[in-house]
Amino acid sequence: MFDIVIRGGSIVDGTGKPAYKGDIGIKGDKILEIGDLSLAESKEFIDAEGMTVSPGFIDTHVHSDAVLLTNPQHPQGVMQGITTEILGQDGLSYAPLSKKNFLEYSRYLKGILGSPPEDMKTGSVSEFRSNYHKKTAINTAYLIAHGALHLEVLGFQDRRMSGDLMSRAKDLVREGMEQGAVGFATGLTYHPQAWSYTEEIVELCKVVSEFGGVYVTHLRDVNIDRAIGGGGIPEALAVGQLSSVKVHFSHHRTAEKTAGKVNARMSLIDKAKSEGVDVTGDLYPYPTGSTFPMASMPSYVHQGGTQAILDVLSDKDGFKQMSDYFNESNRLSKILPDPESEKASLQKPRDHTLDLDNTILTFVPGNPEYEGVPVKEAAENMGMSMGEAMSKLLLDSELCIGFWGTPPDNVQIWDQLGKDFIEILSRDDFMVGSDSIHLGKFRHPRAHGTFPRFLGRLRRKYNLISLEKIVNRVTGTPADRFGLNKRGYLKSGFFADVVVFNPETLIDTATYDDPIQYPIGISHVLVNGTIAVSQSKCTGKLNGYSIP
Repeated sequence: MFDIVIRGGSIVDGTGKPAYKGDIGIKGDKILEIGDLSLAESKEFIDAEGMTVSPGFIDTHVHSDAVLLTNPQHPQGVMQGITTEILGQDGLSYAPLSKKNFLEYSRYLKGILGSPPEDMKTGSVSEFRSNYHKKTAINTAYLIAHGALHLEVLGFQDRRMSGDLMSRAKDLVREGMEQGAVGFATGLTYHPQAWSYTEEIVELCKVVSEFGGVYVTHLRDVNIDRAIGGGGIPEALAVGQLSSVKVHFSHHRTAEKTAGKVNARMSLIDKAKSEGVDVTGDLYPYPTGSTFPMASMPSYVHQGGTQAILDVLSDKDGFKQMSDYFNESNRLSKILPDPESEKASLQKPRDHTLDLDNTILTFVPGNPEYEGVPVKEAAENMGMSMGEAMSKLLLDSELCIGFWGTPPDNVQIWDQLGKDFIEILSRDDFMVGSDSIHLGKFRHPRAHGTFPRFLGRLRRKYNLISLEKIVNRVTGTPADRFGLNKRGYLKSGFFADVVVFNPETLIDTATYDDPIQYPIGISHVLVNGTIAVSQSKCTGKLNGYSIP
């Protein structure tokens, strides 16, 4: 007898091969049999007639490390059909960290990750992974976070990682990989990571490569003088060349100034692949992104961490200095050549700037009346320059602020970007990472709509990729890339992570102005054989595993 039989669905098994009609029999946490099970006995049946049955979707880039523990049902993820999320992205996470360093870094990261439980275990990758095992609705995998590693070895200081310090860092990476990490993630826009040199990343990635792990990178645009090739794409590819590690580009896509130039954006990557570098990437289907403004503060200010930054903002001269810096950053964002506007082969990265004129505040716990408000308008209301307003809001919120960039006014650009995103996902080396940030009532819509937007809205609109292939890109491709054992496919003996959806009605409903809305068209989601979504509603069951 089976525990669950999913009957009569069109099975898209994750391989990219054509769909076929059949039944799926589940026993415990695994798929036991696929075929004609019309006479089978089962404790429970799911009618999938007229629906597609696929493996659970894998989100390869997400910032849910804290919110998964404060809201473990995680409806914004599981109701999209996501059954696995890969944590540690951009190097912004909590392991391996001592208790003291965890408390410091969790405070520093509140504007992007939120507030984790204070008793969270972070002393090792093994301890970190235990926080999630059978305690959340979805599976989690972990990339060793470069920010945590730097903090644990060097403190919140601009120091070189060499000699005994490098040996200790490599030991921590090796230990983390032995304890189940699937790779190593950097975000070289963010501190303390931005203080590192390419050579340091190469040494750490040599250890990751020994284990067949993946180097996942948010490209450098801070302290670019420390990078081989000036940062950006050339630096990441150099890391792959010099360490033999698998390289994975986070959220690599076209944007407003590169709309329609997919080949140019991919030219350096394709050249490196032809020369033997193992490269993949992920993307999300929206024209602008979201982050926290600490990434746009000058590098020296971060020395000493959260309290040191607050001390600068609390000082009259320091406040003026920071305000002037933000204003100048806004000015430079308009006049400096944008590397995104050049062909990828000609890109010359530059240090980070922040376009305050096109920034919408999304999470401002110190001044919640400004959530959903442009920085420009907030500044006018406060009777300040935009730089002064940003500095004041950072101080009032103890640095805990989030924002997203204003989408293009030109609807033709939106349309071209949608086509670009599907074209990129048609490549067999790309997958989907939502880059979700789950904070604020006006959070980026990608947190609720990424997967149905790709598999439903954009797939149907542009008709550039089959349903079977796009399912492969969100299931089998990431499972293979990150070594997720017995995941990503509907096969006998594989874990029963399953989504039942209607490919003709599947669609995202989350928008920039109303982002906390759930998709339409997904009826059931199973995680390790447990029904997490039934009839488009969360069941509250928490059976996610810490994998692989």
